[in-house]
Amino acid sequence: MRKTKSKMPVSLEPVAGNGLLDRRLFLQKGLTFTAFTAAAATAPAVIAEVADGSAKPSEIDPVRPPWMRQPGQPFSPYGVPSPHEDKVMRLPSTNSVLQGNGASWSPLHQLEGSITPNGLHYERHHNGVPQIDPKHHKLLIHGLVEKELFFSIDDLMRYPRHSQTCFVECGGNSNSSWNKNATRSPVGSIHGLVSCSNWAGIPLSTLFSEVGVKKNAKWLIAEGADAFAMNMSIPLEKAMDDAMLALYQNGERLRPENGYPMRLLVPGWEGVLNVKWVRRIELSDQPVMARNETSKYTELLPSGKSRIFTLEMDAKSVITSPVSSTFVPAPGLFQISGIAWSGRGKVKKVEVSADNGETWAEAALDGPIIPKAFTRFRMPWRWEGKPAYLKSRVTDETGYVQPERDELVAKRGRHGYFHYNAIMTLAVEDDGFVTHVYKAEEDDKDSGNLGIDADW
Repeated sequence: MRKTKSKMPVSLEPVAGNGLLDRRLFLQKGLTFTAFTAAAATAPAVIAEVADGSAKPSEIDPVRPPWMRQPGQPFSPYGVPSPHEDKVMRLPSTNSVLQGNGASWSPLHQLEGSITPNGLHYERHHNGVPQIDPKHHKLLIHGLVEKELFFSIDDLMRYPRHSQTCFVECGGNSNSSWNKNATRSPVGSIHGLVSCSNWAGIPLSTLFSEVGVKKNAKWLIAEGADAFAMNMSIPLEKAMDDAMLALYQNGERLRPENGYPMRLLVPGWEGVLNVKWVRRIELSDQPVMARNETSKYTELLPSGKSRIFTLEMDAKSVITSPVSSTFVPAPGLFQISGIAWSGRGKVKKVEVSADNGETWAEAALDGPIIPKAFTRFRMPWRWEGKPAYLKSRVTDETGYVQPERDELVAKRGRHGYFHYNAIMTLAVEDDGFVTHVYKAEEDDKDSGNLGIDADW
């Protein structure tokens, strides 16, 4: 009988500076986590003493706690989180000048995996959330088409649907990092204007085949049914590729704040293009050049030229654990974790550094790796109780590499506001306290808050 070779245990020697270990460590069978960190409490002995009556039960009996002594709650028509998780919530802006104009950030540092729950998906509204009666909402497709058509919800429900998992990211996500504002804020408060869901709906190409697109049509102009009446232009080529009219999010009908009863989904491109509460799509030979395409989403470069219609979101990664303004519990084995994504396609690899970028090691990626969607990365780290600087950088399937902050600023200047995707840095002090920091040599004398008051 042929003998199979046993897998050699993963070496515990660092693969990069300051204690980063092999990414396969956590996959190793028989790993004793407490061998690397503080030992867990020895509860079984206490339970045994309580069980045989030799010890006075505590306020909560570990053998038979109160919730084991009575029937539980009845069935509910719609599930809600545990009341003990009431601190897990969106992080709303508090400095909006106009009511209903602002954003709420997704708490990335309190989530796991790669899918964002519907109730925690980030929000961006320009004039509040419209309460639309679906019986009185229709989508008009008109302009450079062979025949103009209205589609009711009932009409749309007759069409075959398609589902796709992808992220939506506001073009202004992470904008406070241009001016180095939020050093002690958790990652969700800085980078949380991005979320990832499984969306289902009708490909725009299907609907366009119904109306017949004329040859001179190059753009579509989408308008929302909110009081702001958002207008945005999207190249027809993209719309015919992978854009859809989304009706469902993570298996349920869209929620009002996420575009109910229908919205556009433009995978991998700026969040503002994913027009919510969409009511009208006009086919045109040119963009509409609306307010959010001219006075906003246009950035002055160091050369004096301006960037406009920078639609694709570049590759980006953020560390979600450890979290700024918290403590690494104790020296020993710890998991660095985070998310990475790219509007260009799949995440190819994520590297992590614990010595401020002097050395890097490749992290493990959770599968499946889906184009234009969140990819969760994990890295084992043996913290030795001394200062460390943690970073992550992503490389996508096109070869694009997430830049350092000084590289991004040198290329784009300091007059921009959108598309910040530089590497983030977490400083871990010798007592374990974690802070979001920037490079010390960047003697940035600029001040001012690039907050939510700016209308992105």
